Parts: sequence; structure tokens; C-alpha cells
Amino acid sequence: MNVDYDILIVGGGMVGASLGAALAGSGRRVGILEARPYGTPGQPSYDDRSTALALGSRHLLDRLGVWPALSAEAAPITHIHVSDRGHFGVAHIDAAEQGVRALGYVVPNRALGAALLPVLEQAAGVELIAPAEVADIEQDDDGVVVRLAGGVPFERLRARLVVAADGTGSPIREQVGIPVETRAYGQSALIANVSVTRLQAGVAYERFTDEGPLAMLPMGGDRYSLVWTHREADLPATLALGDAEFLAALQQRFGWRLGRLKAVGRRASYPLGLTRALETSYGRVVLVGNALHTLHPVAGQGFNLALRDVEALARALEGIDDPGEPAVLAQYRRLREGDMRTVVSLTDAMVRLFSGLSPLPGALRSLGLVAADCLPDLNRLLARQHMGLYGAIAPTRPPAFAEFRA
Repeated sequence: MNVDYDILIVGGGMVGASLGAALAGSGRRVGILEARPYGTPGQPSYDDRSTALALGSRHLLDRLGVWPALSAEAAPITHIHVSDRGHFGVAHIDAAEQGVRALGYVVPNRALGAALLPVLEQAAGVELIAPAEVADIEQDDDGVVVRLAGGVPFERLRARLVVAADGTGSPIREQVGIPVETRAYGQSALIANVSVTRLQAGVAYERFTDEGPLAMLPMGGDRYSLVWTHREADLPATLALGDAEFLAALQQRFGWRLGRLKAVGRRASYPLGLTRALETSYGRVVLVGNALHTLHPVAGQGFNLALRDVEALARALEGIDDPGEPAVLAQYRRLREGDMRTVVSLTDAMVRLFSGLSPLPGALRSLGLVAADCLPDLNRLLARQHMGLYGAIAPTRPPAFAEFRA
């Protein structure tokens, strides 16, 4: 089969763009289809949210050549403080105790998108195709034909492998008929940037409440990135509050560990739930990122899990002539299944146990936090999970100790 591309990535947000960077210089022809022009406010890599990058993700972005342009806007997380509102027991995860300088970093999505774009523009063998949307696809044993919507100069593209990086609703996943498991939590996340009066440099807070988890992630200086889980029925009232009333409500839910909350930026929200594809691929179509697994933001695992998808798929493709052959996709599944199962299960369990979705008594939850704080082996296990080190694929060149501490 004559092909236009060896690999066609559908979706050029942070995950699709990271995969494009990982495949740069591989000797393959790689295309990235994105519905919106790069660098525009509506483009997925340039929205208002911030992302908590695990240490393992920072190392991957460093190997992709993205980290140098991103590091100036990355605020380190050196300490994680976990509490359960109204109950005793607090857990701490500390970078120094784990032998690293930072457990992770908080980066604005717009900064991550801006750092990825020049890497892609200079990447050997990678072509950005935007704006472009997929109308439908057809596949056979040798490849995939992708038909584009809306009067673009080329209406049909052919590829040996199509990667669906097109998000939770994934039209590509739906077209090829990969089934999904979903779970509605009846919650939405309210996000905003908040300024505080008591600086706690590098400290990230995860506070569980009867409505759901509330996270405050350090962005540097006096700014924190807020992720406040609400019951869907309660969200409109909070969004309608004026700034002063909003800060008072947040202060009451979060407490005074960061002093008085003095300012809030633009607020936005999105619904929360679990979506998990039951297969990683079908034929010559493979899933990554939210198309494969969309998680609750508790513990900040979503994008870090997606970057490990990128890492695993790039590794499975090494040294293979036909990127869509069954052996490649079987290897990808083997590399991902254990990590995905663990992270999805842990995230779902945390939401259900600490959000009033489970009958587990508060005292037992508090004892769990005490155990996580006092038992070194359990604390180390949780720290390595937060740092994204358990599910990471070992790099071809292991990082030096100095790099690990960076």
C-alpha cells in the first residue's frame, strides 16, 4: 500500500504533540492532525489550566528536548500535604526524604504548548496539519485511509498506523468500535488561580471534603492553581458568587494553612468521571491519553499516565518496519496494562473513599492517612507513585543520579 504517512496522529494537544516529539528523527513520516490552528486560545495545548507534572514526566520531557524551554515557568513541588476535612490524620510526602529535589512540577498548559510547538516545527519527519478534522476512516490489513472534513486541499490521507489522541469522546475510538467503561461521579471540577498571603514555597495541598477533593498547587510566588471538586448540583451557585464571596467560601472549605486567600482569577469548570477503553487498539488504530483513559484529577495522575502511553508506544515502535503490525500493538498493550490498571484503580478508589461516595467511616480514612505518614515503606510507595516512577518505561540511557535529583 502506498502511504502518505507511516504514522498519523489525530489530535495535536499536549499528548499528541508529545508523541510527535517522541517520534521525531525516527526515520518515519509522521503527521499530526489538529482541529484548531496551533497557538490559538482554543487549541488544547493553550488553555487556561495548569498541569502537575510528575518527576518521571519531567525526565521524559527533558529527553524530548521540551524541558529547557519549559523549566522557567515550572514551579517545583517539594512537599505534598494530604488531609481529610473534619477528621484527624494528615499525610506528608517530602522530596528530601525521597532523595530528590522535587516530587514534580506545576506548569501552565499554555507554557507546555508553547514549549512543544518549536520542537515539533523543527522535528525531522514530522508535519503539522492544522486546522483539519477527520470525517471518517477505513482500514484494512495494510493500512488506514483517513478522510478529512471541510474543503482542505487533500481530502484523503493514507497511513500504516493511526494514533487516536483525540480526547475523552474520541471520535476515532467510536468509529472503530472500541468499547469503553464509564463511571459518573456526579461531580465537576472548578478551576482558577488564587493568590494567598502566607507563602509556603513548593507545598502542594490535597484536602478531601464531603463534596470531593480540593487541591491547591504552587505556581510560584503567591499564586496557587485551584482544583475544587463540587457536586454537580452545587456548582452553579459557586460559579455565580462574586470574588469576595467565592474566596470566603473557599477559605471555609480549605482552611488557613496559606493564610488569607486574597484574589482569584477567571473561573472555569468541567465535569468529572471515569472513562476507560477496554482495548488499547483495534486493527491499525491505537489509543493514547484521554482516548484510552480519562481520570478524576485527584492526585494529578491523568497527563502523567498519558505521557507514559507516549513513552511506551515510542518504545514499542523502535526497530520495527511496519508501525501498524500486530506485534507492535501487542507490545504496547503489555507495556501499558499493569500501570493503567493500577493508576485507574487507585484514582477511582481515592475518589470513592474520600468523597462521600463510599460508606467507609471517616475514622478509618483518617487511620489510613496516619499509616501513610508513619509507615516508611507505605510512604515511599505512595511517593514513587506520585512521582510517576512505578509505571515509567526505563530509558535507553538511564538518568544519572544528578539528573534524577534535578
